[in-house]
Amino acid sequence: MAAMADKGEVVEDDNEGVAEHLQGAVEGTLRLKRILSQDLKEAMAADKGAKRRKLQPSRVGHEESRKIDYILRKWGLFGETVVRFVLEGLSLQELRALDESQYYPDTTNEWRGPAELSAVHVSQMRERSGPNSGGSTDPIQAFRAYWGLDGTQEARLRLLCHKDIRHVLQTYDGTKALEQVMADAKELPPETGLAEGAAPNFVSGSKALGRFYRLELIDSTADAAVFGDANLSFAVNLARHRKALGHVGRVIATTFENYETLKERYTEIDDTIKILDGHLADVYHEVDCTRIAADPRLKNLEGSLGAVYYNFPHAGAAWVDLQPGQGHVTGFYDSHPVVNWRHENLMRLFFRNLRYFVKPGGVVKVASNMGAVGVRYSYILGSAEQNEFRHVETVPFLEWTLHRYGRAYGDRRDKKKRPGDGQGYNAQKAESDMVYTFEYRPSGNELPNQEIRLPPTFHTIQGCNDGPFKNLDTTARKNLARQLHERFIKECSGIHV
Repeated sequence: MAAMADKGEVVEDDNEGVAEHLQGAVEGTLRLKRILSQDLKEAMAADKGAKRRKLQPSRVGHEESRKIDYILRKWGLFGETVVRFVLEGLSLQELRALDESQYYPDTTNEWRGPAELSAVHVSQMRERSGPNSGGSTDPIQAFRAYWGLDGTQEARLRLLCHKDIRHVLQTYDGTKALEQVMADAKELPPETGLAEGAAPNFVSGSKALGRFYRLELIDSTADAAVFGDANLSFAVNLARHRKALGHVGRVIATTFENYETLKERYTEIDDTIKILDGHLADVYHEVDCTRIAADPRLKNLEGSLGAVYYNFPHAGAAWVDLQPGQGHVTGFYDSHPVVNWRHENLMRLFFRNLRYFVKPGGVVKVASNMGAVGVRYSYILGSAEQNEFRHVETVPFLEWTLHRYGRAYGDRRDKKKRPGDGQGYNAQKAESDMVYTFEYRPSGNELPNQEIRLPPTFHTIQGCNDGPFKNLDTTARKNLARQLHERFIKECSGIHV
């Protein structure tokens, strides 16, 4: 049993006024908030001499605990709380595979500690065993990976024309032989009056489908929402694109930051908003994409979105102030396990919220770098699959018709420089940027509560020996752990930090 929270936990009455039919969208966020708040409360009480609960719920089973102890002793890291936290996130099968791999974290690395190195190794181990490399994937490759088809079946699919392959990819559900569905497709007449029916006999059906995803031929009457658009330049690009195609659906443009922060970072923001107003777009600030259902401004969008965009998602840099008021601010790398769980949960909670707002057949596109170490590509693909968003293609970002917009870092760096000003994202090349494309295919079945990656406990954070905790004394370590813990609680509460 890996350290993952699910529906087995007791849920308190803390729905923040969210309508009953939408509570499933925010349940995971509220659960995270409760876990963090209770842990901090008990840690502070213990600091004042109060006893902690005698029976702390175990995050892992007995067998997993024994295997974790064995691996930590083998590595010579038995007292490392953050390394233990990393291993608690693995299943028993994964722990055995890790042990058998003879992997040892490099304890002499000057830049990364053993906890971070172990966490990255575990993520890479999982990704190597998965069906997707994070790179360019055409519709037939995505279809093959989803259904576990063999090479012969893939070759036959590649012989189908546009009309036939579209029918197969849309209707095959595993109840009928794939060959029979392919034969049925050949007997069907072409669709008329719809963009999907264009070029029905185009010999390479896969390429025709790929053109649809690249040219952004989305539902013309449905609304399209953009989340986390730092300077709203992508929303402008989308609004212009939809106008040129004669679409009547609105563009819903959102930013995570408030208006005052945007004015500080982007001198052009008022002009950008005027352009969006001219295209009849709706603009909302301080929108948390993990709490869409809790935002009263968006309540009328339930089940209406035909397309959703989230470019280069990031849970935010967890900056901490070592000496409050003196500007000595530092933080962790995105891949560090003390903060990386936030990036994974960002995707899980984002897709769970979308289930209540995207219409069946609606498209969701998440642009990210395939080598990103914060929001890893596997977090995107896995979170989408958990919430019945079918992966249909991965498009290289530079081949996407909407890729030309004013990229921004989305943080305070934007006041001085932008990625387009000769500054690239560190360790991320444009050729590795991808657009992960999904379609919402709800089964109609009720899903269990969203799994969430459990956060580190206060005790775990306090035991951290690298990053901003390196060389700190006991008092400073405790204060810093509390600062981080309180920040995490605010993030789960929808408070912008």
